[in-house]
Amino acid sequence: MAEMVTAAAPGRVNLIGEHTDYNGGMVLPAALAVGLKVNLAPRSDSVVAVSSAGYDAPSIRDLEDEAVGDWADPCVGALREANSLGLLDGGAALDVVSTIPEGSGLSSSAALIVAILKAAREANGNGPSDVDIAVAARRVENQYMGVPCGIMDQMAVALARPGTAMALDTGKLEYALVPLPQSHEMVVVHSGLTRKLTDGRYKARKEECDAAKRYFGTEDLCLLDWETVKGANLDATAKKRAMHCVSENVRVHAAIAALDAGDMTALGTAMNESHESMRDWFEMSLPQIDTLVASAVELGAAGARLTGGGFGGCIVACVEKTGRDAWLEALLEKHPDARFIDAVSG
Repeated sequence: MAEMVTAAAPGRVNLIGEHTDYNGGMVLPAALAVGLKVNLAPRSDSVVAVSSAGYDAPSIRDLEDEAVGDWADPCVGALREANSLGLLDGGAALDVVSTIPEGSGLSSSAALIVAILKAAREANGNGPSDVDIAVAARRVENQYMGVPCGIMDQMAVALARPGTAMALDTGKLEYALVPLPQSHEMVVVHSGLTRKLTDGRYKARKEECDAAKRYFGTEDLCLLDWETVKGANLDATAKKRAMHCVSENVRVHAAIAALDAGDMTALGTAMNESHESMRDWFEMSLPQIDTLVASAVELGAAGARLTGGGFGGCIVACVEKTGRDAWLEALLEKHPDARFIDAVSG
C-alpha cells in the first residue's frame, strides 16, 4: 500500500451572513479549534475504505458509487474529485478523526472534503491552490451530494486562520482576514437540535431564492436595493427570502466595520438583527433556538444569532471575556439540552 499522508481542516462558525454565499453576498466566518484530521493511503484499485471513531464499523465503498445518504458519501465524492483533478489514480483507505459535532452547522462535511483533497494534494506532491481546493470541494457537495450550498464553508475551512474572521466576497472570491476582538469571545453553543443540509429545507430555501433571482434578472440577489425588493410584485415567500438576503448583506458590512472599529455594541446589534431576519424573513430558525438566542442576550451577550444553514445546530454569541464563564453557566442551566462547543477571539 502506498505511503500514508495526513491533512487537517477546522470547523467554522459563521459570525454573520447566512444564505448570502449563493446569492452574491458577503459572509464573515471564523475558524474554530474543533476540526478534523484525515489519514489517507492511496490504493491502486477503486475501493474507498473509510474508518472513523465516530462510527462502529468501517464503510467500504467504490469510486463508481453514487451518493446513497451514507456517512461516507463526502469521502467517496472527494476521492472522485481528487481523481478528476489528477491528484490520485484510484481509491484510498481513509481514517477520519473529528471533534466537530455532526449536524451542528459548523461545516463538518466541508472540512472533511477539504481535508481529503488537501491530503490527496500531499500524496501527489503538487496540486491546486487552497482557493481551487475550496472550489473543488463545493463541486463535490453540489454535484455529487446534491447539496446546493454556496462557497463560504469551503473557503473558510480551507483558508481561515485562528484569531481572525474571513470577510469573504462570495461573488468575486476575494477575502480579507479581519482580527477578532481581544475583549470579547465569539462563543458557539449547540442548541441540542441536530440538522442535515440534505433534509430538503435548505434546498427549498435555495429554490425560493432562485425564483427571486429569475424575477429580478440577477444572480446577485444580495446586491439589490431594499426599496426595489420591497416594492416588487413578487411571490410573497420569494420576496421574504430576497428581503433577508439584501438586509443580511448590509449587516455583514456593518459587522466588518464594527470589528475594525472595536465596536462590540454595533457588532451585537448586527448579530441580533440578523437572527430576527433569519427567523422572520428566511424562516430558518426554530422556537427552541429563538429562546436560546433570547436567553443569551438577556444574560449579557452583546449579540447572538443562529449560525449555519438553519433548522437546528448552533448559535454564536458575542460575550465579554471577563464574564464568559458565568454567562455560559447561567445559559446552560437555563437550557439543559444545549452544550458548549468552542469559543474564538483575537
